[in-house]
Amino acid sequence: MYIPPAFQETDLPFIHGTMRAAGLASLVTATAKGLACTPLPLLLDEREGAMGTLYGHVAKANSQWKEAPEGEAMAIFMGPDAYVTPSWYEGKSRDGKVVPTWNYVAVHAYGPVEFFEDADRLLDVVTRLTDRHEASRDRPWSVGDAPPDFIRAQLRGIVGVRMPIARLDAKRKMSQNRQPEDRANVAEGLSGSADPWEREAGTLIPR
Repeated sequence: MYIPPAFQETDLPFIHGTMRAAGLASLVTATAKGLACTPLPLLLDEREGAMGTLYGHVAKANSQWKEAPEGEAMAIFMGPDAYVTPSWYEGKSRDGKVVPTWNYVAVHAYGPVEFFEDADRLLDVVTRLTDRHEASRDRPWSVGDAPPDFIRAQLRGIVGVRMPIARLDAKRKMSQNRQPEDRANVAEGLSGSADPWEREAGTLIPR
């Protein structure tokens, strides 16, 4: 990922927060047959390794896990993003020398990927992922709510994913290269958006 110095993000808690907040990631592997990519929810375990370890699962029918990866895998996480109109820049009224852009947060995690079929490990991953995404509900559903035989049958249809994070590329492009008045205008403009993702992007613009 191309990251100009002004947009480089190195704060690990912020990077991990972005990864946890992303509902869906993309797991990319390079194989002898070419690139493979699967969108899937990934669970970040910050207790494993200096930068954490990712867990998830793919369908057993998905050929990605059957092709040996060449080198590291990459997991892509997207944070808040928003279109930025040049109308918010002071230069529009001064000389017109302004153009649109896009503000966004992106994290690329790299590391060796392991695919596994062990039923106990799969159950642990499925349970932790479910608990993670059910936690905010008034009446959370748990894996234990379903019959054990049914769950065991479902586990036979998936393959687990484990990726210890070896390195991270993180980019927070939030108007840092603009003058303070432009940043304030962009933040104000995004704060009035009907899109909650754009409003969230507005809160990340430095003042």
